[in-house]
Amino acid sequence: MGARSVFTREFKERVVELALNTNRKHSEIAQDLGINRNMLARWKRSETGPMKAFTGRGNARDEEMARLRKEIVDLRKINKIFKKAIVIFTVENPR
Repeated sequence: MGARSVFTREFKERVVELALNTNRKHSEIAQDLGINRNMLARWKRSETGPMKAFTGRGNARDEEMARLRKEIVDLRKINKIFKKAIVIFTVENPR
């Protein structure tokens, strides 16, 4: 099995632009550029769909999961602080 090709964001955007702005078939464009036509179709869907793609490796869902995991860690830290504060403020005057 061959090595996986990695294409730059700029390359992907230019290919999608070419596919959208010409009357050529996607399969012809893909063949001329040496990429799979399904890859071109996926790039086109991603670029013209509801979420912009090409933000780097991975997908938007992975980025969202990472953000949510970080938020959970932050909220747990805040929760610990509040628990300690409750203990401090609810203890009767020790004098």
